[in-house]
Order: sequence, then C-alpha cells, then structure tokens
Amino acid sequence: MKEARFYKKLPNGIVQCTACNRFCSIQPNKTGFCRVRKNIDGKLYSLVYNKTLTLTADPIEKKPLYNFMPGTYCNSISTYGCNFTCLFCQNYDISQEFIERDIEGVPKTTPEQIVQNTIERGLSGIAYTYVEPTVFIEYAIDTMKLAHKEKLYNVWVSNGYASEQAINELARYLDAANIDLKGDAKFYKELCGNANVEFVKKTIKLLHRKGVHVEVTNLIIPGHNDSEQQIKDVASFVATVDRNIPLHFSRFFPHYKMLDTPITPLETLRKAYRFAKQFGLNYIYLGNIAEAQHTYCPNCKNVVIAREGYEITMLALDEKGACKYCGYNLGIKTK
Repeated sequence: MKEARFYKKLPNGIVQCTACNRFCSIQPNKTGFCRVRKNIDGKLYSLVYNKTLTLTADPIEKKPLYNFMPGTYCNSISTYGCNFTCLFCQNYDISQEFIERDIEGVPKTTPEQIVQNTIERGLSGIAYTYVEPTVFIEYAIDTMKLAHKEKLYNVWVSNGYASEQAINELARYLDAANIDLKGDAKFYKELCGNANVEFVKKTIKLLHRKGVHVEVTNLIIPGHNDSEQQIKDVASFVATVDRNIPLHFSRFFPHYKMLDTPITPLETLRKAYRFAKQFGLNYIYLGNIAEAQHTYCPNCKNVVIAREGYEITMLALDEKGACKYCGYNLGIKTK
C-alpha cells in the first residue's frame, strides 16, 4: 500500500481521485469505482502498489502492437481492479470479482524487482496490461522510470480512460499504447459501466500528439457495435487522427456476463476491413482470426512483415523501419 500521487483532498475527510476520468469523490474508509484506491484517514492510497499478479513473457504482438518493436517479447504485469465494468471482460476474475483480502495475499514485488526480472529473462520491455493500468498508475510509473534507465520499453494496454493529468505524466515514460475504442456512446453507457466515449477519443488524440506510438483495437460484438455505421465511425475517427495509426478489429467470443452473445461472424470482420480501407487507413489488422495479419507497405504494397499466429518473419523492413523494396518509411520502431 502506498499513498497515491493522483488525488486531491476535499472537506470533511473526503478525497477526489484524479487518476482517471471518473474523478471519484471517496468517503473515508471507502474505495473508488476501481475498488483498489482507498481513502484512509483523509489520504488516498493505492492498495495494489507492489502487488503484481503476473510476470508473464508475452510477444508484443499479443498486446496487440504490430507496428512497434515487432518480434520482441515483453514482461506483462497486472494487478487487481478496473475503472470499467465491461460485461464481456476476459479478465473479470481480477478486474471485477475480487475482494480486498485477495489483494492482501499477493506477494510483494517492487518496481526494482520487475525491472530486474525483465532484464534477467532477456525481455525487451514491460507491458502494463490485463486490467486497466490506470488503476495502478503509481506502481506503473515508478516501474516505467526504472525501465527506461535500463533501456527497456514501456507499453500500455488500456481502455483510454486516464485523466489528462495522468496522461501528461505517463507520456514522459510511455513508448507505445494500444487503446480500446469499444463502440459508440450507447455502448459505453450500457456495457462498460456508464463510461463516456469522448474521453477515450481524447486520450487517443493526446497520446498521439505527445509522440507515443498508438494503436487502436475495436472488439466487434454482434448486436452491440457491429452495424456498418458504427464500424465506419471507428475507422473514420482513427483516420482523422492519423491514417498511419494501426487499427485492429477483433473477433468476439462469449465471456463473463455475455455468454449468450454469439461469436462475431467472419464476414463482419472482413466487412470492417473493407470499410476501414475506404477511409485510407494504412495498417488494418484482424484479431482472433488467421486473416489480415501481415503488414504491407502503403507505398509499394509488398508484405514487409509476415505473421502466422505469433510467428513473425521480417521480410523487408530495415533497421530504421523503412521498406527494403521501395524505401518508404513505415514508421515502425525496430530498436
């Protein structure tokens, strides 16, 4: 447990968390929406500091990040908690269905130990993932600072709901982020715990403007965000920010409280790919299926990175991230 960095004190012992856009006002001895940031005697504490649940070696492509350090592996860390309550969450056991006693039972792992573990295993960076990393932002930032000193990269897998204050601090140490753009306003209100999609869009713009490598994922769920207009709205938004931002359309499989929702039809994903092409996006990928995995040069149209699952073949990408066929700069970080 450690005193939080992102909060302010209010009258009568109340505190306001400023880590995410919920800006929870928290009464004494209560937690915020995420349930891992607690008001103790008029101060806000992170209950999950030094409490990573995982030190898992993952391919960077699993995050998914396809245009950042392809073929490398990262150390994935996570804690309990989330600032969304998505009905389709894949990691609901650690994001939703936990109690404070579960947190207390997690062994201590310091930022120094995370970084040392990453180095000893020969991994290239650290991913803050599995649940929304904003809820353990103090733990993440302290780890990120040390990681950069050791020339390790930091990547953030996020719902994009961090506050602007938090993003301004994060961006100093963050190399790449995959942000979920889940759907429209109705989708966020009904399926994600009354969240606001406009904050997510703002985060994508802000991170991109600050020079963080950004990729966007849209999980397509039948009957909820799979209409032609909804898909086109996602693609159109990404294109207005930057046509070089990779957009991943992922296939839904039933999870958590949406077990009766069908699997996304393959044709829906293929249509999403075609729609995104209409908006001029240069990098479009399909997730959870074995299609549209390769990276093509936008200029000469040749395959520069081939993928079969998590097997990566660097066919025509030089050390500066340019196409070996035509010299076009793809903007892919390789070292």
